[in-house]
Amino acid sequence: MQHSAIVGASAAGVSAAIAMRSHGYDGRITVIDRDPHPPYERPPLSKLADRTLRPIAPPGRFAELDIELRLGIEVHGVDPVSRTLHLDASDSLRVDALLLSTGVAARRLTVPGSSLSHVLVLRDASDAALLADRLSAGGPLVVVGAGFIGLEIAALARERGLDVTVVEVGARPLQNLDERIGLRALELHQDRGVRFVLGRTVERFEGVGAVEEVVLDDGTRIPAATVVVGVGVEPRTELARAIGVRTDGQGIAVDAYGRTDVSWVYAAGDVASQPHPQLVAGPGRIEHWDVALKHGTAVGATMAGHPTAFTETPYVWSDQFGLTFQMFGRPRTTDELVMRPDSTSKSYLGFWLRDEVVVAVCGLDRPRDVGAARRLVQLPVGAHRDALADGGIELRALIKTMTRG
Repeated sequence: MQHSAIVGASAAGVSAAIAMRSHGYDGRITVIDRDPHPPYERPPLSKLADRTLRPIAPPGRFAELDIELRLGIEVHGVDPVSRTLHLDASDSLRVDALLLSTGVAARRLTVPGSSLSHVLVLRDASDAALLADRLSAGGPLVVVGAGFIGLEIAALARERGLDVTVVEVGARPLQNLDERIGLRALELHQDRGVRFVLGRTVERFEGVGAVEEVVLDDGTRIPAATVVVGVGVEPRTELARAIGVRTDGQGIAVDAYGRTDVSWVYAAGDVASQPHPQLVAGPGRIEHWDVALKHGTAVGATMAGHPTAFTETPYVWSDQFGLTFQMFGRPRTTDELVMRPDSTSKSYLGFWLRDEVVVAVCGLDRPRDVGAARRLVQLPVGAHRDALADGGIELRALIKTMTRG
């Protein structure tokens, strides 16, 4: 009997296992993860209040599909000649195919004091439990990094009444998106009492045993009972490199079907550097939950003997202060953003144009409009920027006109 192992019970790993079964794979499937919890969704972790983890699949689904879960187990090494995974307690598994869905690790600051208690990151359930304890203990809270994770944690803490300061090296939040999006995020948070220190970096953390102050590069001191560091991630490529699989600056290099340059090894999800149609500058990672889920499904189909390229439009969302930001597509910094004229810090809709074609759409608290406008990205179609920016033209009528034919 053929045996396929999946390292990483992530969205990509679980969806791949399920897809293998749905495409007729009748061999043994083993999913291995160092996390002891049954596979759970990670996006809700930044909003976790009751400590209830949301399962990726119903608990009985794995037994129903004869998918073996080996949880709380570490893969310590791989023998690429015999295709053997070396696990804890001298245990090992001989496999015929291997999927690496190992994801990414939170990047930590290496400044003095970074090992003090209550300097946290957020990637898994244990991190979320620590954060929940610290939020219950009260502030002040300092968040380092104003990306989506940092902003979500800041919003959650403010909703609980904590004193919150966000430190960001860039000139605004969401530095990788258009300036107007970042400034609207800044206004939204400031209106609710979040303080921002922009254009500064952390020089050190100070405290006796536990963090008490954050010291910035200009000497500014910010009191802190808890610090959450959200300054990016690093792909977990250690196993791939141990096998001899090619990696690049982004992650594990794969083709459109999730295949690596080692015939029996595949990769999916956040760790995969993939050649997606929307990554016009070359292969790269797409670190979004929805993408990982669908990428895993495509790679699982390929592993089951039904080669499937992943080409779906990337989708990302973020919940802050009861409002949901959504984006379809992957804009580049050189793309032109056209906003609808009724846009505010609490509700907006925008379109990114590249060579007069809509390549991405985003919105805050506009789910119906974003859902309708995604058609412009999926086709894609040429656009008239003046019409997109004209509040006198009803959006759905405009989209219908643009997609006609």
